[in-house]
Amino acid sequence: MSFQTALTGDVTLRELSKDDADALADAYVRNREHLAPWEPERPEEFYTAEWHRERLWTQVLENSAGRALYTVLESDGRIVGRLNLTDVVHGAFENGHLGYWIDAGFTGRGLMTRAVEAMVAHSRDELGLHRLQAATLPHNTASQAVLTHVGFERIGFAPSYLKIAGEWQDHVVYQLILHG
Repeated sequence: MSFQTALTGDVTLRELSKDDADALADAYVRNREHLAPWEPERPEEFYTAEWHRERLWTQVLENSAGRALYTVLESDGRIVGRLNLTDVVHGAFENGHLGYWIDAGFTGRGLMTRAVEAMVAHSRDELGLHRLQAATLPHNTASQAVLTHVGFERIGFAPSYLKIAGEWQDHVVYQLILHG
């Protein structure tokens, strides 16, 4: 099943495709400085289409196996953000983790809030998940605003949670219960 939804007249949230390598590399190059404080350190090769072409198929396979839902925000054929549902666990847990970023030129428009709302509805109604989880750096107030606007609640603090920008950094953990 292919996932796609219009967020605005010019931005669409859609499932990642095996043909997205060039557009992904372009998006990461364009946003390299913008994303550096919020993401793991990346090797130089990460910013090439070849790097993405070699690895993209695994994310597409994860999508088809139901273990993840990797998506992109697209505007006029350019990727302007990512929203990924990963670590999907079914059974007694029915849980997934959200991670996302938005292009520097598209911040402040409410796009990621709309994208997360669409992913929440899809996770609940189509994937049957019970809970979503997300973690943000304590000083990432924009990301926290997206989560709280959509209804996520803060549930904890995780010391040295992820290695971001070359350092193990604390994170604030949020959850959203989809079926009450």
